[in-house]
Amino acid sequence: MMIYDVESIPKKHNTKVIILIILIAVTAIALSVFAAMKLANHLHTSIVKENENTQNQIEEQTEGTTRNTENQTIQEEQNTKGGGEESTQNQAPFTETQLEAINNIYSSKGEKRAFLTFDDGPSTTVTPKILAILKQQNIKATFFVLGTMVKSNPNILKQEYEQGHYIANHSYSHVYKTVYANNNSAFEEYQKTESLIQNALGNSNYHSNVFRFPGGSIGGYYNSIKVEAKKIFKEKGVAYLDWNALTNDADGARTKEDIMKNLKSTTKGKNSIVVLMHDAPNKSLTAETLPDVISYLREQGYTFKNLYDII
Repeated sequence: MMIYDVESIPKKHNTKVIILIILIAVTAIALSVFAAMKLANHLHTSIVKENENTQNQIEEQTEGTTRNTENQTIQEEQNTKGGGEESTQNQAPFTETQLEAINNIYSSKGEKRAFLTFDDGPSTTVTPKILAILKQQNIKATFFVLGTMVKSNPNILKQEYEQGHYIANHSYSHVYKTVYANNNSAFEEYQKTESLIQNALGNSNYHSNVFRFPGGSIGGYYNSIKVEAKKIFKEKGVAYLDWNALTNDADGARTKEDIMKNLKSTTKGKNSIVVLMHDAPNKSLTAETLPDVISYLREQGYTFKNLYDII
């Protein structure tokens, strides 16, 4: 019995030790797992933050590049349309200096210059042909547009503007009894067309500031009304412009020879010419003869200008 009691005591002691070791091991494993989880979570959070920072940097760089590209595009468009200055040139109203420049367009100090102007467009049949020729010849012209035509063909008007041509105003309707119904009606038609031009260009700050009276600003049945209307335009800071050379493409010219004959006779002896032509839907002959018009004027020593060049 004594031997049995002596041998049983170590067994109990060993069991407690083993249990203690197991508890310590489990605790250590649990602590290791917990520490590993904390470390993994910390690493995950760091990676996420680093990715977010990297993404923000990329977005900032992208936005900066986009802004630079947009600014460069705007600057290039400005340089194309008006020597980078059309933002001030097309603000309303014209300054006294700008009004005077239009008034003195028919005179120049020795320089022979030609302003090609086209009335009654834009049209889908003729205007694109004229634009293609002008682009090929590297010439900037001036288009006196009708509100009704702008309303029908806004994309062509925008093309004119984007190619650097000056967009001027030729009334809304071109119907004499409407345009000259009273002293204010011409300016009212001007304003209506200005709004349509701005809508077509997507630019509410654009103002043509130049009006061409249907039938010209002088003479005719409505001359007394024109006299009063011109006063209103001047008060509003809007210039008006006629012509001193023409092809008669809207008044009797039936062939290329007729157009060239009229051009030669009306430009003779003049240093600064404003040439009246038309890009209305039925003026295909004008587009067909335009290369000959350009060649002749170049042979005579003329340099081609548009209104951006003088205002």
